[in-house]
Amino acid sequence: MDVNDKISRDLRRVTHATIKKVTEDIAERFNFNTAISSVMEFVNALYQYKEQRGYDQGSSVVDPVLTEAIDNLILVLSPFAPHMAEELWMATGHEGSVHKQAWPAYEAEALQQEEITIVVQVNGKVRDRLVVPVDIDEEELKKRALQLDGVKGHIAGKQLVKEIVVPRKLVNIVVK
Repeated sequence: MDVNDKISRDLRRVTHATIKKVTEDIAERFNFNTAISSVMEFVNALYQYKEQRGYDQGSSVVDPVLTEAIDNLILVLSPFAPHMAEELWMATGHEGSVHKQAWPAYEAEALQQEEITIVVQVNGKVRDRLVVPVDIDEEELKKRALQLDGVKGHIAGKQLVKEIVVPRKLVNIVVK
């Protein structure tokens, strides 16, 4: 499936992350509550996608990313709400029972992120957040963190002791 824009890539990432999480929660850990929670987060992501795209309540839209997401939502919902899933499966134009369909498999490449949000702290307190490319090097990350407005005010006139970088998570700037 060719996905060219960020909004569609984000929905595909959520779709496949949900498939992965629900599959692991049900099959490996028997954590049904967290599986249902993941499904609810997935529904929220679908609402957000619909809003970002400007789709109306009753509009008929041909959007392969949305179709894939809705079909997979119904499939992962089916163990928890079998009758509702069956009705939704038929309402979306599918033939046969939802319960006779293969369990969805997630695509690892769809889980890859292009950007991540890094928390920036000064002396252990969150002062700002920074969205950066996944493959950013540590020095560039430190440089960008020091340029944030939320950080500048807390380090102005103070001695920089050290910068701690936890890859893909946070930057902590220690000053005295």
